Amino acid sequence: MLSFKGPLSEELIHSILEVVEHRLEGLEADSKTKKRVYHVLVECLHNLYHHGKNGDVEEEAIIVMVVGNEDTYSVITGNVVDTKNVEGLIERLNKVNQMSPEGLKELYRKVLSNGEYSEKGGGGLGIIDIARKSGEKLDYGVIPIDEFNTFFSLNVKIPN
Repeated sequence: MLSFKGPLSEELIHSILEVVEHRLEGLEADSKTKKRVYHVLVECLHNLYHHGKNGDVEEEAIIVMVVGNEDTYSVITGNVVDTKNVEGLIERLNKVNQMSPEGLKELYRKVLSNGEYSEKGGGGLGIIDIARKSGEKLDYGVIPIDEFNTFFSLNVKIPN
């Protein structure tokens, strides 16, 4: 449906979302599935844009793919992250992957109401929301590049 590699800007995010929205309209999937794919893509692009290696993804190469088949849609992203942040990211992903849908809903409400924000302004809802909307475990990978940089990939599957 879509494949992109390169630096990311706000204008490009809007273009990617328009392309995917248009392509989703032409598919036979039900509207609920289309909305979930679109929502997951929005969250993934938001994470890429706001949580890049240096916070300036306009200079960093990222990967975004949206793939669909009869059974599943996948939103696949990849970017370079600070190696020092990888352990915490993996811990959050593993925690979310171990939770039931009810547990994710409760965690979402708890994080939403705690009023805490990260140094980049996020409240920590992105990964939780992606897991809730996909209804599946989040598949991720990390590949060390050097002692300071790690390539992080995320594959979010959305059943059709």
